[in-house]
Amino acid sequence: MKTIFGIKETPLGLNWPVVTVGGFDGVHRGHQKIITKVVTLARQKGGEAVVLTFATHPKSLVSRRPRVITSLEHKLLLFERLGVDLTVVLEFSEVEGMSAEDFIKRVVAGWLGVKAWVMGFNFAFGKDRKGDFTLASNLSSQYGYEVHSCLAIKYKQEIISSTRIRETILRGELEKAKGMLGRPVSLLGTVIKGSGRGRNLGYPTANLDLHHEIVPPKGVYATLVRLGGKDYPSLTSIGSRPTFEPPGSEEVTEVYILDLDQALYGQVLEVHFLFKLRDEIKFESPQALKAQMDRDKEDMLKSLGKKTLTRVGFSPIMLLL
Repeated sequence: MKTIFGIKETPLGLNWPVVTVGGFDGVHRGHQKIITKVVTLARQKGGEAVVLTFATHPKSLVSRRPRVITSLEHKLLLFERLGVDLTVVLEFSEVEGMSAEDFIKRVVAGWLGVKAWVMGFNFAFGKDRKGDFTLASNLSSQYGYEVHSCLAIKYKQEIISSTRIRETILRGELEKAKGMLGRPVSLLGTVIKGSGRGRNLGYPTANLDLHHEIVPPKGVYATLVRLGGKDYPSLTSIGSRPTFEPPGSEEVTEVYILDLDQALYGQVLEVHFLFKLRDEIKFESPQALKAQMDRDKEDMLKSLGKKTLTRVGFSPIMLLL
């Protein structure tokens, strides 16, 4: 998949581009339906499947650190797995002041040369969000594109939305979030240098910079880490390390990957949450913490057993534990 940042001066010269536009935080089942339709139409016409998204969430206009389900890097990975050919990443400020028709004229029809536009059921665009499916349809013959819509997707009689998923993850309702996402809750993070205490305990951990992605509540979780085309069982701890750090310390996310002992600094890990093992606990000593981690590992392996785990974008794998 190719990625372009920012609006360019000259048209892209695409063959028969099919586009969808939006923030796509979480790339949930509703988003997947839209993007799949984009890809299908593009393949039928011998054209290109295009997603236009934003480098910063619109909420960043009022918050320095917007909390998102998926960072831009994470979204790009998920778009590629869905078969997208080109992702155009704009700063929200590039289009914030455009009227809906200007956005169509200058960006959709002009620069991108779009032949088909796929929209979600409640999509709005342009200044003051005055553009919608009706307006885009009314202008479609003038600017030479088709317009297609997608109905809302529901999970247990509830319309799926990024807002609902965000709230569900923060409450720790992993199965409900999974049902709306169409895959396990996941984090994408860059491995940074930590304290090194885990290695001294026999559990070398990778500390993650999550690029402002939201995390489930504090605790220890059974997870899978995607690395180098393989899935590794892992334990992931979210919390402030109360055994070692004073109250009020910064929350960190650490991952211990079973059967993998190599330097990972600077690498990007995708962590998929399976289930919660326990809450965060302050232990009397590092030795007591190590004993609990031994039990955590045993509990995780016992729970997984020889279970087939299927996730969107990957083939089933058999954990022979």
